[in-house]
Amino acid sequence: MTAHRTLVVVAHPDLAASRITAQLTAAIRDLDGVTVRELATAYLDRRVDAGWEQELLREHDTIVLQFPWHWYSVPGVLKEWMDQVLTYGFAYGAGGDALHGKRLQLVISTGGPESSYTPTGHNRFTMAELLRPLEATAHLCGLDMAEPLVLHAAPRVTPEELAAHAARYRELLLAVPAAAR
Repeated sequence: MTAHRTLVVVAHPDLAASRITAQLTAAIRDLDGVTVRELATAYLDRRVDAGWEQELLREHDTIVLQFPWHWYSVPGVLKEWMDQVLTYGFAYGAGGDALHGKRLQLVISTGGPESSYTPTGHNRFTMAELLRPLEATAHLCGLDMAEPLVLHAAPRVTPEELAAHAARYRELLLAVPAAAR
């Protein structure tokens, strides 16, 4: 049996200027079986090598999309990656079963507190409701979507809170599905 492999797709438009995404990425970079892809660094011109990215997706069992929440969605660099990589015949449609049965894990940071993501909160919707398009994408691609790991109020977390969240993230990636062990 082959070891469980996890692909972490980091989608921050400027990782070098990031406090949260950079620390989360650093916390998991040394894990065995984990491949980290930094999209903004890999594709400065936003021209994604879809064939290469599709091969990476084929080689991994769990796909992690790690990103800051932008305008109720994924950052542009991740949307561009999705548009170019998750294509008909590969990720969905006739013959598009390359991702079937793989696990999708979202790791998200938000600017607002958790209380703002409620029907009566500032954003009017829960995170589960706002994540519906990604849930639909996972379903279309045959991915099993795991419970998202969300860090709310990211700009205001203390260094200790961030370190604790990074440790939770590490543990999440270390706890591979029992069937994959």
